[in-house]
Amino acid sequence: MTRLTGTALRLTIFIGENDTWHHKPLYSEIVHRAHRAGLAGASVFRGIEGFGASSLIHTSRLLSLSEDLPVAIVIVDTEDRVRAFLPELNELIGQGLVILDDCEVIRYIGRDKGQDEGRDGGRDRKRGKGEKEDV
Repeated sequence: MTRLTGTALRLTIFIGENDTWHHKPLYSEIVHRAHRAGLAGASVFRGIEGFGASSLIHTSRLLSLSEDLPVAIVIVDTEDRVRAFLPELNELIGQGLVILDDCEVIRYIGRDKGQDEGRDGGRDRKRGKGEKEDV
C-alpha cells in the first residue's frame, strides 16, 4: 500500500464524458494508467453542467440536447510521481484542461484486505443515548 502524508501534488484533468481512447472512455483509460503507474489514487467526478474552451454549455437538464457532460479526474501523489505521469496524459488528451495544485495530505488510509465493503471507515461503533455521530 502506498503511504502518503504531508506535501503532495493534485493533478486534475477536465474532459468530456464522451471522450474516448480506442473506443473506451478516456476517463477510464486515465484511471487505469494511473493505477498501473502506482499512483496513490485517482477518482472520477461527473459534472452536471459546465463549459470549456469551446464555450459550449453542457448540462444534464432534461430539455438539453447535450449528453457530453464534464468529467474531472483527480489524482493525488508526491510531486515527483505526478510529474512523471504527465507524459502519459500528453498521449491521451487532445482537448480539455489539465491543472496542478500543491496540496497537503492529512489522512490517507485504505481498507485492510478482507475488510467488509459496508464498513464506514471504523466509525460504526454503537453510540450511547444522546451521543451524536462525529461528522
